[in-house]
Amino acid sequence: MRITLVQLDPVVGDIDGNTERIDETLRLCRSDKPDLVVFPELFLTGYPPRDLLERKSFIDRSYRAVKEIMEVSAGFPDTGILFGAPLRTGKETGRGLYNSALLVKDGELPFTQHKSLLPMYDVFDEVRYFDPAPSTGVAALGDTTLGISICEDAWNDPLLFPGRFYTFDPQADLAAKGADLFVNISASPFHAGKECVRFEIFRNHAKKHSVPFVVVNQVGGNDELIFDGRSMCLDAKGDPIVVLSSFEEAIVTIDTNTPGVPGSYRPLGEAESIHRALVLGLRDYVKKCGFSKVIVSLSGGIDSAVVCCLAVEALGPESVVAATMPGPYSSAGSVGDSKALAENLGIRLLEIPVTKIYDTYTGALGDLVDREKEASVTLENIQARIRGNLIMALSNEYGCLVLSTGNKSEMAVGYCTLYGDMSGGLAVISDVPKTTVYKLAREINREWPVIPEAIILKPPSAELRPNQTDQDLLPPYEILDGILEAYIDEMDSPADIVAKGFDKETVEWVVAQVNRNEYKRRQAATGLKVTPKAFGSGRRMPIAAKYYSD
Repeated sequence: MRITLVQLDPVVGDIDGNTERIDETLRLCRSDKPDLVVFPELFLTGYPPRDLLERKSFIDRSYRAVKEIMEVSAGFPDTGILFGAPLRTGKETGRGLYNSALLVKDGELPFTQHKSLLPMYDVFDEVRYFDPAPSTGVAALGDTTLGISICEDAWNDPLLFPGRFYTFDPQADLAAKGADLFVNISASPFHAGKECVRFEIFRNHAKKHSVPFVVVNQVGGNDELIFDGRSMCLDAKGDPIVVLSSFEEAIVTIDTNTPGVPGSYRPLGEAESIHRALVLGLRDYVKKCGFSKVIVSLSGGIDSAVVCCLAVEALGPESVVAATMPGPYSSAGSVGDSKALAENLGIRLLEIPVTKIYDTYTGALGDLVDREKEASVTLENIQARIRGNLIMALSNEYGCLVLSTGNKSEMAVGYCTLYGDMSGGLAVISDVPKTTVYKLAREINREWPVIPEAIILKPPSAELRPNQTDQDLLPPYEILDGILEAYIDEMDSPADIVAKGFDKETVEWVVAQVNRNEYKRRQAATGLKVTPKAFGSGRRMPIAAKYYSD
């Protein structure tokens, strides 16, 4: 069978635009004479549509779009069209909607398959919107019997997920019903390392049932989620016939009878995959939110330097403005390094000294602030908030989206200032641990030193008091990030983390800081997700609570 894999970047809610892309794609691939053209999960609405699904008018528009696609299909009589859309269950009980795969051909809708397994972990909340499929079935298309599934339906693999959440295996059921080709439409978000797991899942299904496996995954950024694509076709031995590119759109027609090439799959490395994910997520967030420019506050440190480089790669230097705002404790090197970075990137740099503003601000507070404290959090935060106010003023003036530059390590323990350095519309690296930020800097510098080496080598510092470094308060980042990964990503208890070799007192301090600073993170800008457990919609912790992490 000739199948066109359509790995596209839909816009959530833009049913008209997404429908038009289906029409455009059919015309584009007509000369390839495909038997089947496959689009991702919920392509018609974009994924995830979230509470748009609760609006009757939205579902009505989706139904009209399905009819439009059926009409278009009449002009392609030899081609089936498979895409995702929500369908009403027609039942008075339950949520009233299915997450469905629709097979359209010759102006008709001969087959639909609803999603069976509705994930409720991490960022997924599908039981909020959908009911599970009452059954599965196979679809005849020419001489081929299709076993169609939707994303999570293929993730019930006991070899990779012992004791996973489901007792039903849709892929095994489809194989038992005679499927001789598996087709999975998917909207599987990225995190570092996931692409290898995903490949193994599909490979295992193909090998286990001796059935070729086609999967078409969405690509693009929608809010905090980034979709890496990596659509593929595997032969009945689990060997790749084709694996599409990561983090970019692709439309490829293949013949499922082509033998795969053993060992041809090559996953991206950690730093490269995170780098490309952040560029895509940043670009889509900015453009889909209607902005054309961004602004970044450059501190002379590695975090803001990395964010600025990502922005230039995503949008181009003409769409990025930077600002350096030296204060009473800023080093000459930090200002100079910011200027060098801006010159390397070819972007406009605004310089706004804040010392006089700081003096006026503290003067207005008078003796309400103790200036004799060697380390006054109040005075430190005043500087950060001055910069936050100024960068937001520049955002208003130039119509730029502010990119905040805090990393995951800082966000985790609250080493950041509300309404100061946390100000912004998108927190680009808020899910990137500090140790990974350094890896990203090296990845960015792989061809030439865009980021001056002085920025990478200098000890991290907020420069809010004399001779300050991050390690005055925080454990070394190698230790901090190890503890945070164990506590947040792996959900280990403090005792479990100590058993891994970490100092008990350090572990208790880190855990206490993570728990205490939930209120800050709840007020942070949307952050791009690149780890298995990001702050945001996938981690829902109480704020007004008293609990202990035993």
